[in-house]
Amino acid sequence: MKLSNKNAIITGGGTGIGKETALLFAQEGANVLITGRREEKLKEVQEEAAAQGLTIDYMNCDVSSEEDCKATVEYAIGKYGSIDILFNNAGILIPGATHETETEIWDKTFDINVKGTYLMSKHTIPHMLEKGYGSIVNNSSVVGLKALPGFAAYIASKGAITQLTKSMALEYADKGIRVNAICPGAVETPMVVEDIFGVVEDREAVEQYILSLHPMGRMGQPKEIAHSILFLVDDNIGFMTGTMLSVDGGWIAR
Repeated sequence: MKLSNKNAIITGGGTGIGKETALLFAQEGANVLITGRREEKLKEVQEEAAAQGLTIDYMNCDVSSEEDCKATVEYAIGKYGSIDILFNNAGILIPGATHETETEIWDKTFDINVKGTYLMSKHTIPHMLEKGYGSIVNNSSVVGLKALPGFAAYIASKGAITQLTKSMALEYADKGIRVNAICPGAVETPMVVEDIFGVVEDREAVEQYILSLHPMGRMGQPKEIAHSILFLVDDNIGFMTGTMLSVDGGWIAR
């Protein structure tokens, strides 16, 4: 198993990409702690894992709260002794052009998507430095590399994640910690199906537009992204850091 005896924290682990990554990591032998704001979703993942003979622990955590992030890291250290992998996955998406985006929506988006990534990294990295080993994957997006109209706050936040990832990679490159980002295209998750398709007036038109951005003509599946994240944390690619890995059905190649 690729992650035997590795200890991993996955934020936003109750649904979508986070959930599938947690299950895959557990299958590959990792001790997995998932976090999120909705305990019922975290419990569902834990139960699904148990049905497969796997063990996944969970902890309620709002990544925009420094106290919650610090408590999560302390819990993981207390239980596992170390943190080898951090997947900063928690995020929100609220559509809106720049002038239509309420300030509170802008702030909430950055608090969760960017500040949350910073806070979890801030409190995890000292433990990785002590061990001289660690792998961090941040969830950016294809729109963290290439702009799209109508999603101002989300796209700005993902652009920030892209640059933060590069900065972190440089800061810790000679200290045993690799930092990379996954940049998915549209993926069939609650964020896309509910937060985008579920709130627009002409759902069919928006779906067709999103599909048209992907040369493959379809959206990605959470499991496909999970396997890409597994690739990024694999010690066999120990020379890879500061990479924005696009898994987007060919979108970025246009």
